[in-house]
Amino acid sequence: MMNRRLFLQTMAAGSATLALTPADLFAHKSIPAGSYFGVHPFVESHPDAVFIMRTNVDVKTNSLAIRQAGEDFGKSVFVGMTTPGIPVTHNVAIKPNIVMMPNATVEAKGIVTDAYFVEGVIESIKRFGLTGNQFYLREVNDPGQFVNSGYTAMAERTGADLRKLDAPIGEISEDDIVWVDVPQGQWFNKIPFLRPVNAPDTWLLNIAKFKTHLMGLSLCAKNIQGAIAIPYVAHCTYYKDDMSIRAEHVQPDAKAHILANYERHKADGYPRWDRPENDGGLWQETWATRCMDNNSVTHPGLHIIEGVYGREGPFLAGPGPDGKGVDQMTNMIIFGKNPFHVDNIGIWLAGHEPGNFGYLHIAIERGLANLLNPFNIPVYEWNANDGSAVRTPLANLQRYPLRTQYLQRNYAGQQESEWHLVNEPYDYGTTGIGREQEVPRTFALKQNFPNPFNPSTSIEYVLPRAGKVRLEVYNVYGDAIAVLEDGFRPQGAHLVSWNAARRASGIYFYRLLFERGSIVKSMLVLK
Repeated sequence: MMNRRLFLQTMAAGSATLALTPADLFAHKSIPAGSYFGVHPFVESHPDAVFIMRTNVDVKTNSLAIRQAGEDFGKSVFVGMTTPGIPVTHNVAIKPNIVMMPNATVEAKGIVTDAYFVEGVIESIKRFGLTGNQFYLREVNDPGQFVNSGYTAMAERTGADLRKLDAPIGEISEDDIVWVDVPQGQWFNKIPFLRPVNAPDTWLLNIAKFKTHLMGLSLCAKNIQGAIAIPYVAHCTYYKDDMSIRAEHVQPDAKAHILANYERHKADGYPRWDRPENDGGLWQETWATRCMDNNSVTHPGLHIIEGVYGREGPFLAGPGPDGKGVDQMTNMIIFGKNPFHVDNIGIWLAGHEPGNFGYLHIAIERGLANLLNPFNIPVYEWNANDGSAVRTPLANLQRYPLRTQYLQRNYAGQQESEWHLVNEPYDYGTTGIGREQEVPRTFALKQNFPNPFNPSTSIEYVLPRAGKVRLEVYNVYGDAIAVLEDGFRPQGAHLVSWNAARRASGIYFYRLLFERGSIVKSMLVLK
């Protein structure tokens, strides 16, 4: 217990917040239900970071457990707000990965973002007052497989809009299209999206799948490609192929520009960029150019990799003994604000070295990402149960090797298997691209969120360097009633939670001690 006089002196010297009066308490009770929702402030305020939430699903056909994982994820990551965020009157467009081969069965559903997970996410967002008809599931590819993938039934259960929108431009109704200019495009100068993607009053959610692809892994940056109308969606066509799109929507010197970039990047030593022929480095350069154009004008509120289970093999084929794809229970959800950082960590967790994937280099060159070395990306383990985020060294995380067909080295005397890991060492120190993390100059204690709260709240603090830290909670009498942190913590931002379920309504104080300094703030439990 702290001496009361010392406690009050500490409050006067260190608190950056004001104590609330009984009148304030009464006023807070009159705050109406939130008219907005959004992504948790800790995630929003750390756009370079990547978060990993663990799930606990036994088999991929356990639909109830997968749906619950989606709902748990959504309830911890999406929060209600009374200050401006996403108005609850907005539409929510969701881009899952629903690409299946013809006649694929439920047993082969490892190649899609699991419909039950998406259902759980939708239901978690509905709690803010949204109705089913405000949700739009958009995927241009393989609408004939909506039934087999489970999405038709899921849309019926949730009330979400899911329609067949695979007619090409010129045949599809213009009412179903949103045309977007691409000011900095290197291939496109205009892209048609499936409405309401990129429409006003619409919030977009990108939910990819943890799986391999000919482009390496089909994660967030690629997944959003499927929200584009045909034939503009065909980013993966070869350099020499004609996409059959309107000439005025392609940059006049697009092919020359791609070829020049390819030669430059090959000379710079982009790994595997020297693979010849149609399916070589020039193909990847072409796809990446279109991918960057798309990502430069498409800005989902959150990028997610659903990895309750992962897949080796993009469709039915894979490295299994029967020549089919191989699934494994990976039990993790990877998410963040920057699609290329999320992909970077997803690639690393799949057993690959991200520096060996050229599109991540190009994203930095185009100003769409900041970091290439996965060990420079802040990674947090996200706890859906208590709302905490624990800074975690990448080396401490389990990896789940997923083999790919990406730029196979079977030329110039090389004998790499068709299905392989792109895990050769990469020297990040010689790239000269990407910036280091911004180092905080002083330690800081943020205002808790939400505030007022009942029963749980989250508290963020920031350390300028690694060291011993202690975070305590006090009542108004100066009694220490909880210790939330006590030990050595790494440099950077940290998020902890406090559950006040057994505490009475009223004002409480939380104090951060680091080295020779301390900071105190107040918070309000309101039941």
